Amino acid sequence: MATWRTLGVLVLAVMGFVFPLHAAQEQAGSIRGVVFDKERGVPLGGVEVSNLSTKQRETTSEQGTFLFGSVPPGTYRLVFAKQGYVKQVSQPIVVVAGQLADVDVQLAGDFFEMDEFVVRNDLDLGAGSEAALLELRFDSPSLLDSIGSDLMSRAGASDAASALRLVSGASVQDGKFAVIRGLPDRYVSSQLNGVRLPTSDEDKRAVELDQFPSAVIETIQVSKTFTPNQQGDASGGAVDVRLKRVPDEAIFEFKAQIGVNSNVAGSDFISYKGGGVDVWGNKGGLGAQKSGTDWDGAVGTTRVGAPDEFKWSATLGGKQEFESGIAVGGLLSFFYERDVSFSDDGKDDSLWVENPGDPLTPENIQGSSSSGDFKTALFDLVRGSETVQWGGLAALGVETEEDSVGVAYLYTRTAEDSVTLAEDTRGKEYYFPGYTPDDPAGPGNGKDDVKSAPYIRTETIEYTERTASSLQFNGSHDVPIGEFTWNYAISSATLDQPDKRQFGEQWYPDSFDPGIPDILPPTINPEFHFPFKPSASITLGNLQRIYKRIDEDSRFLSADLKMPFQVEDGDGYVQFGVFGDRVERTYDQDSYSNFSDTGAKYFAPWEDFWSAAWESQTHIVSGANTDVDYDGEQNIEAFYAMVELPLLPNDGLSVVGGARIESTEISVQNHPESGATWFPPGSVGPVQLIPGAGDVSIEQTDVLPALGLEWRPFDKWTFRASWSRTIARQTFKELTPILQQEFLGGPIFIGDPGLRTSDVTNWDLRAEYVPYKGGLASVSFFRKDITDAIEYVQRLIAFTFTTPTNYPSGRLQGVELEWRQDLGRLVDELDGLSFGMNATFIDSVVKLPPDEVADFLKPEIQAPITERDMTAAPEHLYNLYLTYDLPDTGTQLGLFYTVQGDTLLAGPGESKGNFIPSIYAAEYDTLNFSVSQKLGEHFKLQIQAKNLTNPDIETVYRSQYIGADVTKTSSSKGIDFSIALSASFAL
Repeated sequence: MATWRTLGVLVLAVMGFVFPLHAAQEQAGSIRGVVFDKERGVPLGGVEVSNLSTKQRETTSEQGTFLFGSVPPGTYRLVFAKQGYVKQVSQPIVVVAGQLADVDVQLAGDFFEMDEFVVRNDLDLGAGSEAALLELRFDSPSLLDSIGSDLMSRAGASDAASALRLVSGASVQDGKFAVIRGLPDRYVSSQLNGVRLPTSDEDKRAVELDQFPSAVIETIQVSKTFTPNQQGDASGGAVDVRLKRVPDEAIFEFKAQIGVNSNVAGSDFISYKGGGVDVWGNKGGLGAQKSGTDWDGAVGTTRVGAPDEFKWSATLGGKQEFESGIAVGGLLSFFYERDVSFSDDGKDDSLWVENPGDPLTPENIQGSSSSGDFKTALFDLVRGSETVQWGGLAALGVETEEDSVGVAYLYTRTAEDSVTLAEDTRGKEYYFPGYTPDDPAGPGNGKDDVKSAPYIRTETIEYTERTASSLQFNGSHDVPIGEFTWNYAISSATLDQPDKRQFGEQWYPDSFDPGIPDILPPTINPEFHFPFKPSASITLGNLQRIYKRIDEDSRFLSADLKMPFQVEDGDGYVQFGVFGDRVERTYDQDSYSNFSDTGAKYFAPWEDFWSAAWESQTHIVSGANTDVDYDGEQNIEAFYAMVELPLLPNDGLSVVGGARIESTEISVQNHPESGATWFPPGSVGPVQLIPGAGDVSIEQTDVLPALGLEWRPFDKWTFRASWSRTIARQTFKELTPILQQEFLGGPIFIGDPGLRTSDVTNWDLRAEYVPYKGGLASVSFFRKDITDAIEYVQRLIAFTFTTPTNYPSGRLQGVELEWRQDLGRLVDELDGLSFGMNATFIDSVVKLPPDEVADFLKPEIQAPITERDMTAAPEHLYNLYLTYDLPDTGTQLGLFYTVQGDTLLAGPGESKGNFIPSIYAAEYDTLNFSVSQKLGEHFKLQIQAKNLTNPDIETVYRSQYIGADVTKTSSSKGIDFSIALSASFAL
């Protein structure tokens, strides 16, 4: 806290220096003017007049007059807006110190045929505005949907991941990966300013969108159809996070926010000794465990006071134009955020069907019910998490009339400390209803029953630091034959997990042993804690500790040449481009466990955690010799050509088509420790992994064509149709045929070096109606046919493991609806109230391979299944919002409601001859509300309430063979309340 107080003093000191300096500038000038109705030539009252640079707003009087006083010397543009009239931007207005600048404006009625009279550079109105994004949508050769910073702020979206959920047809997987129209990360190209970034996630080749806070985002643009200038894996779409640009006028902005979550406030928060994150998310001092030494450090959880939750950001930027015509601009932005989450009502139950037609019963994760020595997994969960995220954006640009060159650097750092306490006491209650642990002679505590479903407790501590950085260079140049643009980027992503600890214990109560009549008297065996291992292995101890680091670096280059031409009265273009993306990854893992510590016991009641006494005991921890590190490399190179050709210019019909030739090289080189094993293809048992064995190298070249039609038969109508072919690639992990575990004894994953790339054929139709500028009604249909779809399945050799496989085929199709309406156009009394909605309905299916179909027909299963839904594809998505603007008072209100429908997480499977139904994420909704109020000329107060419905987030077992859904996991996130104060100054 001392560091935070010091930082606060520095910020106040800087503000105290800047503000007097600003006040001491030259004497201010003024701007006055009159607004007229263009058709009638009469003064126009009620027109909202905004100064883009100073953020001043005025409304014209009944005589059409307005006045801006105290305007600093400089050049300005004014924006004029009124219901029923076309928004207009003035020519540059020069304000001289101590003088009055006059301007008269004529507004035209809102008719499309009058567009030529209006200044239509909406990007000057702010690239994050909804009006600018609609213009971008209509001009794009692909189906494009976007969300800007204005709507993100109102909806309370804190980062790119949460903002993406507001886009039609978009959802998020694992809280950070983009899913577009039901297609998950491998089908989506995620980018930053058009640049493909590396990722530090060990499972996916997708950018983690939660790393990019809304403080540095201007827009998020989602292209839902493939065109040859996009990357070849953009099957579901291409998500492009666009960072803030250099502002036209010099500005300084500052925002500070404090918040609280209803689950956190007043809670008995969970952490551990030495837990939490420091100010800058750099814990340090977590040296590697020395093999063969006694354990040092916390292994279990403790209860502490809840941490604080707050954020702040600052932005400084501007542009200077010189007499030579050269403009130079820069932007500096810094953000800092601390978040807290807590849940003490979670559940996670593992269930299966033991005999065909039976209801779900607890899964025996170790042992068997027939022997009476088994464990269950019916866990009650308590979870706590602390996160600190900070970083900055720096940008510099130079422009002339023909050329522009820019450089931008973004750095983000995220540190998360999470703790999970899981306790299974319901397993005992299930098998022995009314069970009482305090009665040694009661049911479940007898000699033959005491080992049945004992109480189990696991405690997991996980501290992770993630960093992402990208240095980007770009340029745009007018050349004699057209426009030449280029991008070059050097980027990196790192995951550093210096300490993950998992501790497990099972507990046996006082139990009654009747003895042997006339030989051994009855006895009471005392209660005790005993090691619980994540698997049935006799070598592992009940403590696992893992160190992991992933480093991924990339070099990105793209260059495009666009050459316009005219055909009769229509405009077209030919475009060529080259693309290169080189990614290098290193994966390093070191695992430890108390391997020989198998006979340890701790005599104490269930309420006394063994982990609390662990540090005072002796427990030797040794390093494993089974870890496998690897180096991975992926090179993608491409060349494309495309053309937009007006077929019938007078009828508004044009075609966009072309092809992309994209080559892919993926290689993985393994570095095994001495005891590492692997499973060669076809093997039924482990084989020692020697260097070179299990390495992978794949080369492939794909030709990816695309064809699109656009027809604008009427001023307000646009029809689009497109067809294309794309691919979905394998990941490093999926291609590596070695045994991979997140922690010793944990779930096992084995890759498949024969895994094939998926081919995707895409069909899209869209009809759009624009009744007025800013209004929209749209309907879209889409279909994706997938060959060799990559899905995960469960296999059984000597143990159960997960592996990727190519399913024969898959199909995903759906409909999107979108509507944006200014309600003031329908009823005058609703002026200022706007409504928006979008809905997506998805139907998906994949066909199971013959071996899986045969598994479900086995006599002990008897659950015939030949196809299922695709994973990660929601059945439906809804977004509705209402916004209300009161210009006279500077008040804005927003209400945002989202719904995500049922989504398949894991398909059906079988384990030990028992049937496991599909697992779905159940439908849930979110309701956010915000109100903001201007305080004078420079300040704004905003109050937000997020997740007001606070639903239970559930996953369920679902199958036609088990009847109604059965809950697997459940938890709630709580309601977030926050208050923020922001300031904006024109310098």
